[in-house]
Order: sequence, then structure tokens, then C-alpha cells
Amino acid sequence: MRSTVAVVQAAPVAFDTVATLDKVDAKTGEAAARGARLVLFPEAFIGGYPRGMAFGATVGNRSPEGRDQYRRYWEGAIDVPGAAAARLGEIAAKHAVYLTIGVIEREGGTLYCTVLFYAPDGGYLGKHRKLMPTGSERLIWGFGDGSTMPVFDTPLGKVGAVVCWENYMPLMRAAHYAKGVQLYLAPTADGRDTWLSTIRHIAMEGRCFVLSCNQFARRSDYPQGYQSELGDDPQQVASRGGSCIVSPLGEILAGPDYEGETVLVAEVDLADIARGKFDFDAVGHYARPDVFRLHVNEKPASPVVFEKE
Repeated sequence: MRSTVAVVQAAPVAFDTVATLDKVDAKTGEAAARGARLVLFPEAFIGGYPRGMAFGATVGNRSPEGRDQYRRYWEGAIDVPGAAAARLGEIAAKHAVYLTIGVIEREGGTLYCTVLFYAPDGGYLGKHRKLMPTGSERLIWGFGDGSTMPVFDTPLGKVGAVVCWENYMPLMRAAHYAKGVQLYLAPTADGRDTWLSTIRHIAMEGRCFVLSCNQFARRSDYPQGYQSELGDDPQQVASRGGSCIVSPLGEILAGPDYEGETVLVAEVDLADIARGKFDFDAVGHYARPDVFRLHVNEKPASPVVFEKE
């Protein structure tokens, strides 16, 4: 089966959820107008990726100013369910697309780097919380658990998402391959030259289509008083993009783009997955379960459990 998919390489309107949602609406409409039936946005698009911020933290110390920066960041996150999450469903329905987008999710006093999935009728399909925040991200984001690693069976194919450096976790990739993922979505904040080789490797390893999506942002996309290591030059590139779409045999179908905001579109043919698995299936005929086996714990890991008779 053939279908058209898209990745949106853009910057959110920093610290302005309403304006960012309007931008999601416009960019989704642009992708849909080009025939896309599935649209992917980058990691942390709603709520923002606070690139270059230190939040006043050093080993053993946190500053009052840093705590206030976190407070501002927390206030810009969204609740799931909530008004912003509902608006995303409305956008998916308006443009009749499968919409997948990175958000900063707020639950209690903790923030999570989350990916939300919506159907073309606006229905909320579910979410994936990033299992392992990278480096300083661990200061501001909580850890997901195995209960939010979905792969959804859709008319376009089986869809799942793995966020940024989770893609360097071989066992997590294997779990998605075992679930039969066909449209492997990789929203990211990594624009390094090495990222493209990572995405091509995953496509070859999983024999799946991989959609990678990163923000393109300049210093001017952040507020004037944004305290970070980005400096003050409005033209300074903070995130260089590199979004792309890759086939099950590692062929680049669209991108990578490092020039600016763009919507990349490609046609995918699910039959290419069967063609690719002819000589390699990482969790099938090329596996050795007598030697290697993976156990996946998908139980929710709640810190407080209330039990009643």
C-alpha cells in the first residue's frame, strides 16, 4: 500500500502555547495540501526544547533564578488530557491526518518529554513518554516507563515513535521491531552530522520507513530575555534541522534539510518492507533466540499504589 507522509521542520513560538498551536495548524495544513496522510512534528514542539539553558544548576547547588526559570518552563507545559491536547485532536481532524507531535507533558510537579498520537478523526490514540532523558535533560524531565511504548495499527501501517537518543538504545529498537513497526517515527533535537547515519542504520536494521524530524530554530525564535548559552546574535542557529525520510533499504527519500523551516514529503510503499525483510529480519529469521532474548516490562511503574478490597 502506498501513502504520502510528511515531517515538519520548524520552530515553535517559544513560551507561547496558543501561538504554537496555531503554527501546528498551519504547518499541518501545508503538509495535508501536499497529500500527506501522516504528519510528524519534532521533539518538544509544544512546550519547547530549552536549548542552552542551565536552570541555575551546578553539582550540589540550585539558584533561585534557576528555580524560577523552571517554574516558567513548567507553566508552559501541557496537561494530557487538557485544552492544548484537545486542540491537537481538532487540528488532526481538520486536516484529516494522523498527527504525531512532541510535547512537554505536565503531571503534578514533574515534566515529561512526550509524543502524542492522533487519528484523522481527531481521536487521541495514545502517547509515548521518553524513557531516558539525555544529559542535562534529566534535570528537568522525568523518566517514562514501559507502559507507554505503543505501536498503533493504522490503515497506513504500524506506527510507533522513539525519541532522540532513545534511538541509540538497541533494546528499545528491538522492542519496536518485535511489535512490527512499519512507520518508525524519530522526533529529535539532534542535528549533528552523525544523526543521518543513525537514521539510515535504523531503517536498514528494522527494515522500516524512518521519519526523522528536528526543529530549525535561530536565536531570534527565543525571547529577548532568554538566558542561555546561545548568545544574543538573532541569526545564530540554535537547532539546524536535518529532518529526513528514509526507506527500509536506507535510501533517502526526502532531506536532510539544514537550510531552514520546511515541510518534507515522501511517498512510502509498505511493500518495500517485505522486499527488505527477504534477506534480513532482526526479530525473525535473522534472530538467534537460543542465544539472545529480550524481556520487556510494560507494566506502569507508579511510585504510589492505592489498593482497596
